[in-house]
Amino acid sequence: MALRSHEQHEKLLQALIDIGQELASTVQIEELLNRILRISQDVFHFDNAMIRLLDADRQFLVTAAAYGYSEEASRQEIRVGQGVMGRVAASGKPILITNLGALPDYVPGIHDARSELAVPLVARDKVVGVFNVESPLPDAFDEGDIAPLMTMAGQAAIALENARLYDDLRSVSARYQQLHQFNNRILKSVNLGIYTIDDGMRITSWNERIETMSGMSRDEVIGKHLFELFPGLEREGFAVRIGRVLETGRAERFRLAHRDAKGELRFQKRRLAPLKEGENTIGVVVIVEDVTEFRRLLDQIIQSEKLVEVGRLSAGIAHEINNPLAVIAYGAELLQREENLSSFQQELLERITGETERLKSLTGSLLSFSRPREAVKRWVNLNEVLRDVLRLVRFEVTRSGIRLRESFGDLPLVQADPDKLKQVFINLILNACQAMGEGDELLVATALSASGDIEAVIDDTGPGIPPALRERVFEPFFSTKKEGEGTGLGLYICHRIIVAEHGGGLLLESKKGRGTIFRVLLPRGEMLAESPSSLYSE
Repeated sequence: MALRSHEQHEKLLQALIDIGQELASTVQIEELLNRILRISQDVFHFDNAMIRLLDADRQFLVTAAAYGYSEEASRQEIRVGQGVMGRVAASGKPILITNLGALPDYVPGIHDARSELAVPLVARDKVVGVFNVESPLPDAFDEGDIAPLMTMAGQAAIALENARLYDDLRSVSARYQQLHQFNNRILKSVNLGIYTIDDGMRITSWNERIETMSGMSRDEVIGKHLFELFPGLEREGFAVRIGRVLETGRAERFRLAHRDAKGELRFQKRRLAPLKEGENTIGVVVIVEDVTEFRRLLDQIIQSEKLVEVGRLSAGIAHEINNPLAVIAYGAELLQREENLSSFQQELLERITGETERLKSLTGSLLSFSRPREAVKRWVNLNEVLRDVLRLVRFEVTRSGIRLRESFGDLPLVQADPDKLKQVFINLILNACQAMGEGDELLVATALSASGDIEAVIDDTGPGIPPALRERVFEPFFSTKKEGEGTGLGLYICHRIIVAEHGGGLLLESKKGRGTIFRVLLPRGEMLAESPSSLYSE
């Protein structure tokens, strides 16, 4: 095997070049070592060769690549310190044996082996394996073969180290990818808006929830200055808070009410946490929790509690007022029977009677609000209900100089409480009359809606309701009338009767200066077999 000629030296150099190319193109350990053995065989012309790697935990040498060895010999493991290869692994130095017959601890390799040369594979100053060749000829190897074989072993060690580094990198990359995917799943799953900004106030991450909250996608915001995109945040003191977190490295939290990109008022809780790199704060993690719906629910609960207390108080006040009111009304009625009253006295009595009736109406509204009567439903004709209502209010309509138009469609019967429906329509019609003046027009109409519901329309040509007030007209105690002219409970009670008690809808359409339309929608039910006495008609 000795390399003596210039030609063999050239082969060794070419082999090293070939191995270098293999290192650049292959990272699989077993494939690399087998290629190194084949290239080495072309140079040294050995009949067999083996590369064993060290299992440091068990202190055994395990075959990684072999050429010219039997399968049984390749499967055999050699303990560190055992035989030629074991002693090389233990000492880290090459061993040349010219006559294996004189070696008592020889581990069988090839048949009738007489010579053996084993050199260590060293990486980072540690033995990681052994490169071994054997021959059936005595003195097949000499000292001149050690250096070339050590060179080949060095290349094998480099290949081994590169492959292991690649495996480590791939493992780290896989773990990083898993961690990245896990983090993304967390960010997508939480019902919190999360984003990060660097110390230059530029956005560096933006999760899906904050996209929904802000109305801006990740591509629109990444790399952009936070306060250029959302200048309102700076005015609300957000910049000062972020600056403190960057300066102190301590978390902060605060509540914020602001308008989003759609102009809607939102209530948010924000937590600012420092983004660290070692001991340095390089940015801020902003966690946003939208509590708008919770805030609205809380306000509704508080409002409901207030209404309960107001209802109790209203019932008590109405009851206490009704007692003396009955006495006043009775007294006025007796006085009106007297003869020889002056016109002034007659006028005073009429005013007393009128104001007494108005007070009865107000206390009646308060009692209806505080102790609503349960609806008693039966099959009724909505057109007949409205005709009854118009007979009651027609005088008030014509007295105000308002033109009344009626348009009643062909409707099926509807299951409802006729008395409560009358209460709703009287309220809506009188409200419309109070909003209009002489010469205006009021339309009362019925029809089947596009969705199949039964619809009643109260359409006036009055001044309309301003947009800012439309959302509040159904709130209890809200009124646009002058002080003392209404309780603000009429539309609230109407809404409760139609929506809560009848499962229908009460819709408002209005344009300032162009009139107001109230649409009462009642669900159309399937009529069962009923006796004629159960149907409402006059």
